Amino acid sequence: MPSDVPSGARPVLPRAERLSVSQARRIALAAQGLHRPRPATAPGLRQVTAAVRRLGVLQIDSVNVLARAHLMPVFSRLGPYDVGLLDRLHSRAPRRLVEAWAHEASFVPVETWPLLEWRRRSARDHAWGAISAAPEHHPVELAAVREILADRGPVTSAQVHAELEARGGAGRQANESWGWNWSAAKRVLEYLFFTGEVVSAGRSTQFERRYDLAERALPRDVVDAPPLTDAEAIRGLVEISARAHGIATARDLRDYFRLYRGITKELLPAAVAGLVEDGTLVPVDVVPERGNVLRGPWYRHRDAALPRRARGEALLTPFDPLVFERSRLEELFGTTYRIEIYVPAAKRQYGYYVLPFLEDERVTARVDLKADRQARVLLVQAAHAEPWATPQTPERLARELRTMAGWLRLDEVVVAPRGDLAPALAAVVGRG
Repeated sequence: MPSDVPSGARPVLPRAERLSVSQARRIALAAQGLHRPRPATAPGLRQVTAAVRRLGVLQIDSVNVLARAHLMPVFSRLGPYDVGLLDRLHSRAPRRLVEAWAHEASFVPVETWPLLEWRRRSARDHAWGAISAAPEHHPVELAAVREILADRGPVTSAQVHAELEARGGAGRQANESWGWNWSAAKRVLEYLFFTGEVVSAGRSTQFERRYDLAERALPRDVVDAPPLTDAEAIRGLVEISARAHGIATARDLRDYFRLYRGITKELLPAAVAGLVEDGTLVPVDVVPERGNVLRGPWYRHRDAALPRRARGEALLTPFDPLVFERSRLEELFGTTYRIEIYVPAAKRQYGYYVLPFLEDERVTARVDLKADRQARVLLVQAAHAEPWATPQTPERLARELRTMAGWLRLDEVVVAPRGDLAPALAAVVGRG
């Protein structure tokens, strides 16, 4: 904003920039750290921390057919790294990452924790029934769990469940619906986790949360951070999202931190408008390519870079921040992508756990991957080419698969004969 705008005058917004879809793609890739080759040396703690801060959020998911969901985005951007570094950031003091309900269950930088207070405070609006109703259904267990946490934390839900049973408390609930056969201990702990009274102080070897009191586990400056208004918090989350996207629509900015319910419906448009007014967001027009349909308006973060070209290559999991918003992926990259985990096997088009392969600025292939840890094999169960595949795609994809196999401590890559790219990929892998 110019400094000479008269007080009280309505600012005149600049005419929107015009960007091609290719330029928009390169801005998006640069914002995510996917526009250039990975560093030649193994990344250390500083590089891993910087990568996570750039993304703003790492989604957590229980699927482990390849690698834990939160581990893969860092690999996609930095290459083979010591996953213990990421574990150190969220499980050892002073913690630099904390688990929170952000883009679903996620790791976020600890500085983001105060920005999510409005969601923790509104558990009834944002948590599902098994969690939000825990105080009414399990008041005795709630009091007991608080005692256990104060005396023994950090503890897993299994440990708390065993302690409650030893005290004669409630055990496991009847199986009300798929996935919710939780004990009273688990329901109470998840309620306390959602509301922020407790946090995850790390994960067990079975990837169970180790719950502890927030005041004990989080850095003091985070616990004592001054309260924010709802409007300030939503604006802060939108700016993180805008910086991570580089270029985005309001729909994309809303999705990054799942700003769909309650107060966010009215506060998000106001946050976007405020960020445009102060120059943080710059309105842009993205000129569609032939066949593209782009829904706007689009906004570029003022600090977003536009590289002359994108030269990276990476496999992206279904939970990678670049592909969170599937319609954005389709509009900017021309790639229609759906996760088929819950699709019956006979009806899957591409496979169970399919990863898009990013080559320069396009998605040129997709592969259904499985880590067979017993046989020490990275199995490519299917390989399909996208319309923008190049003659170099099999070679570049094979190189990426070998790198991933080494990172996962697997000895070889095996390509099954499914998909139109499988023969060429198998031939290249076989030569390696």
